[in-house]
Amino acid sequence: MQVKNDRQSLCSQCVNTVKLFFFCIMNLMASIKNPEEIERMRTAGQLTARVLEALDDIIRPGITTLEIDTFCERYIRETLNAIPGSKGQYGYPYSVNTSVNHVICHGMPSAKQILKSGDIVNVDITVIHEGFYGDSSRMFCIGTPSAHARRLVDVTQECLYRGILAVKPGATLGDIGHAIQSFAEKNNYSVVREYCGHGIGNTMHQEPQILHYGKPGVGSTLHEGMTFTIEPMINQGRAEVRHIRKDNWDIAVTRDRMLSAQWEHTILVTASGFEVLTLRKEEAGALEALAERLKATGGV
Repeated sequence: MQVKNDRQSLCSQCVNTVKLFFFCIMNLMASIKNPEEIERMRTAGQLTARVLEALDDIIRPGITTLEIDTFCERYIRETLNAIPGSKGQYGYPYSVNTSVNHVICHGMPSAKQILKSGDIVNVDITVIHEGFYGDSSRMFCIGTPSAHARRLVDVTQECLYRGILAVKPGATLGDIGHAIQSFAEKNNYSVVREYCGHGIGNTMHQEPQILHYGKPGVGSTLHEGMTFTIEPMINQGRAEVRHIRKDNWDIAVTRDRMLSAQWEHTILVTASGFEVLTLRKEEAGALEALAERLKATGGV
């Protein structure tokens, strides 16, 4: 989701303090889900994870990004009996986004784009089930990636995990952003600031915006029942973005044409912390292991 500036933001429509207060209260209420809604989101999230898991069997050198899209749409509709949430959203004609190498996000599948050994690709999938959305993305390394590509992919995944570990009632959005930004910059990478995570529920994009940079203790407070995505985009080089217009769609690429990586999960704020609604089987225990390591090393 592209970050809204002050002119675009819904909050800018509030012309006085009273309206702003009620606007913020309404957005907070909308972002907090009841138990029935949470259960539907949990199901949608699990279905989304299954699509990404299924891709392990088909993604290889020689496959086209259009073949990835075709597989995902068929799997979502026929195997999961669900709806691909991206197709038709904002006029987008495909079921997934495929962002290869220096493409940051919103890459479009193509029969002409053949993946080769050494490529890295992000596949971003949204699934609708019983009116609620699951949203997740992951990186795939095609064949044998270079050491610097592998490192970027791994660091970006840890950026996501560190952001998730910051989630708990009473924490702030700035806590999430700081956890991501500090680890990315420690590894000499840059955080894309033009795109952000977002609230999610019975629509794909809701408030609040989840920035992937920030200061601890700053920003809106997290409350039990909130659901949102965390989806850091981390660049190997500079953070600047260039947009390419293709078929009435904007594709974001790195201005310096260096590599970019992204991982995404849909998160629920629980009474004790968080639940990853789109967690994949191969990730079981990964967050717990990172939490233990950070505890042992004082958060380093």
